[in-house]
Amino acid sequence: MIKRIIVLVIAIQFAGCAELQKIASQLPNGGLTQAQIGNGLRQALDQGISNQVTKLTSTDGFYRNELVKILLPEELQAVDKGLRQIGLGNLADEGIKVLNRAAEDAVKTATPIFVNAVKEITFNDAKNILLGEQNAATSYLQSKTNQSLYISFSPVINESFAKVGADKIWSNLITRYNSIPFVKSVNPDLTAYVTEQALKGVFTMIEIEEKGIREKVGLRSTALLKQVFALQDNR
Repeated sequence: MIKRIIVLVIAIQFAGCAELQKIASQLPNGGLTQAQIGNGLRQALDQGISNQVTKLTSTDGFYRNELVKILLPEELQAVDKGLRQIGLGNLADEGIKVLNRAAEDAVKTATPIFVNAVKEITFNDAKNILLGEQNAATSYLQSKTNQSLYISFSPVINESFAKVGADKIWSNLITRYNSIPFVKSVNPDLTAYVTEQALKGVFTMIEIEEKGIREKVGLRSTALLKQVFALQDNR
């Protein structure tokens, strides 16, 4: 086992595709082809998208999840505090809730973008992901999709603000706050802020699933996932 670990460490540092395949053939799960290793990583990402990202699209998917709940930006924390001080705490709470509702709507557009990115994984990508950091798959997906997701999320969030009444609620909130004597007036770009926070939440949840697959054999839901991640286990 020690010999195998040493061989694998050297491979991480110096090897290319052929070397990784050679190592795969030396491990207990037997030889894996380039296609199998690539497909195993695709399955891992698909599992993360299916198990975690879809949770965010449900009602309260963001709002009741403390890991990704969208709170107010620093600029608006004064708004929240000011409204609560004058007895408008319920209005402040509703303002936070509708921001999260907009994010939940936007994430529904993410799956096709993720699917396309997962399909594009090359064997070299798979090698780097498999033998990389605990969040290597998530980082790959983020690098491939972040820009497209931002473009996709932003108009949906803008439309969602109108659908869930967030535009009116926040117009009222900010008008009320700006009318408080001696406060500094604010006029934040909430669409941009919620878009950025929604993206952060998506990748947070995918990273959680990836870490689980890497650390817990029981979360590897297919035979191929078990075989492919056995390579990582024996590093």
